[in-house]
Amino acid sequence: MPFLHETRNKLKQVIQKSLIPVLEKREIEPGPALDKVKLEEPKHREHGDFACNIAMAMARELKAAPREIALEIIDNLPPREAEEAMIDRLEVAGPGFINIYLDKRWLQGVLPAIAGEKESYGSNGKGAGKKVQVEFVSANPTGPLHVGHSRGAVVGDVLGNVLEFCGCDVDKEFYINNAGHQMELLGRSIYLRLLEERGEKIDFPEDGYQGEYIRELARKILAKYGDGLDLHPPREREALCREFGYQELLGGIRDDLKGLGIKFDRWFSERSLYENKMVEKAISLLKRRKFLYEEDGATWFASSRFGDEKDRVVIKSDGSYTYFAADIAYHLDKLKRGYDLVIDVLGADHHGHIARMKAAVEAFGYDRETLEILIVQIVTLWRGEEKVPMSKRAGEFVTMRDVVEEVGVDAARYFYLMRSPESHMDFDLELAREQSAKNPVYYLQYAHARMMSLFKKAEEREIVVPGPGDADLAPLGDEEEPLLRVLVRFPDIVEESYDNLSPHFLTVYGHDLAQAFHAFYNKCPILTAEPEIRQARLALVSGTHRVLRNLLKILGISAPDQM
Repeated sequence: MPFLHETRNKLKQVIQKSLIPVLEKREIEPGPALDKVKLEEPKHREHGDFACNIAMAMARELKAAPREIALEIIDNLPPREAEEAMIDRLEVAGPGFINIYLDKRWLQGVLPAIAGEKESYGSNGKGAGKKVQVEFVSANPTGPLHVGHSRGAVVGDVLGNVLEFCGCDVDKEFYINNAGHQMELLGRSIYLRLLEERGEKIDFPEDGYQGEYIRELARKILAKYGDGLDLHPPREREALCREFGYQELLGGIRDDLKGLGIKFDRWFSERSLYENKMVEKAISLLKRRKFLYEEDGATWFASSRFGDEKDRVVIKSDGSYTYFAADIAYHLDKLKRGYDLVIDVLGADHHGHIARMKAAVEAFGYDRETLEILIVQIVTLWRGEEKVPMSKRAGEFVTMRDVVEEVGVDAARYFYLMRSPESHMDFDLELAREQSAKNPVYYLQYAHARMMSLFKKAEEREIVVPGPGDADLAPLGDEEEPLLRVLVRFPDIVEESYDNLSPHFLTVYGHDLAQAFHAFYNKCPILTAEPEIRQARLALVSGTHRVLRNLLKILGISAPDQM
C-alpha cells in the first residue's frame, strides 16, 4: 500500500477509536458513525497535514456543539502507541475541524518506502487485472498531423502510461479513417494538382484539400509514373492518386508520431470494417435488438432511447452507410475484444459524439460506462506575445513536425500536458525553447541533472551515496521537510490522474517537485556538511531522484545527466 494511503488509513483508525467513547457516552451505535470518518489534506500547510470534519458531521446526532465533540475526541486519544507515534499534535480549528499535525519521523518514513518500492513507487495497483484500450489521434490520412493532433497524441500516450503504471494491461490504438468521401476527395485533389503541374487549367473544388503538400504528392506521382498515368481511365487515375497519397501521408503520420515518442500497439483500418462485414453485423445486431426503424427512406438508430438528444441515421436513403455506422461497428469490435474499459481521446469538435456512442454501447448490451470519451480542446500557438496564424481551410497550419523540430520532443510533450485536456491551451514556442528556469520542462530536467552531478562529485570524493533507506534520517530537520512532503504526495497525484483520466496533474506535481528540490539544494549544504547530515541529505536526494525518474518515465520525457 502506498505510504500516504497507509498513513491515512492508520490516522482514520486513530480517530475512529477516539470517537467510540464519545458515541457510547450518548448511547449511539458506533458502526454507521465510524464510517463517516474522512480525512482530507488541507490546502494550506498551517492547517495541518490532514483535517477531519467528523465533529461537524455528527453534531446534530450527538446534540452537541462541533467544537465540544472535537475536543472530546482529542481527549480520548490513547497514549502514543506505535500507530499513534506518527502524530505530533491535534488542534481544533474553526467551527470544529480536527487538524492533525504529523511527527517529522513520519515524513522521513517515506524514504524507506521509496527504497522498498523503487520503480513502482507511486503506483496504486488499482488497474491490476484490467484490460484497457486507449484510442487517440485517429486523424484522417489526408494531410500532415497538426498541433491539435499533437496535444491529443501526448494526452492519449501519457494517459496510457498512467494506466499501465497502475497495473492495467493497456493497448494504444490508432484508428485509420481510410474509407469514405474524404479519401475520394484526397485522390481528386491530388489528381487536379497533377494536371495543373502539367500546365492544364483546372477548376479546383472549394472543399478540396489545400496546401503545398498536395502539390508535392502530385509531383511525386508524376516522377514515378510519368506518361504511364495516361494509360489508365480518368477514374482509375484518381484512385491511383488516392492510394499513393494515402500511403505517403500515413507513412508521414507514423514518422511524426514516432518523432514525438509515441508508439501504437495497433493500427486499425476503417476499411477492414467493410471488408470483414463488421458494419453489416453491427447494423444487423441493432436490428435484432429492435433499435432501428425506417423513416424518409433512411434507416435510423433510436439513440434517443439511451439518452442521446435525437436519433441518428445509420443507412442513408441511397443505401450507403453513414460515418456513424462505421463508428458503432468499430466500437462493437473493440467491445468484443474483451476490454474492461475503452477510452476515446477526441478533438474539440466531437462533443456530440459522446452521447450517441454511449447509446450504441448500451444498445449492444454493454455497460455504457465501459466507454469513456475524453475531449481535448484546441491549442493556440504563440511566439512570445505574437499569435501564430493558422488556417486549416487554406492549407496553412503548423504541423506536429514543425513544433517538435522547433522546441524538441521533451518540451513539446510537457507543454501539451500542462493544462487539463478540457481546457483551451496557449503554447508559447519561445518559452518552450528557452533554457532557463522560466521553462518548466527545463526546470524539471535541470533538477535531474543537478542530482546526477551531485552523485558524480560524491563518487570523485569517494563518498558512498546511500539509497533512500540506507542512512540514519534523524539529522533531517525543518529545512528538508518541504521536499519530503512533496515526495509523500506522488502516489496521490498518480491516483488523481488515474481516477480522473487526466495526466495534467503530473506536470503540476513535476513543477512542485523541481521547486522543492532546487530550494533544498540551494539552502542545504550536502557534500560539505557534517558526515551524518551529509549522508541523511544524500539519502533524501536518492529518494527524490527515484521519484523524479518514475515521473519522467510516465511522462515519456528524458532524464538528462547534464544540461
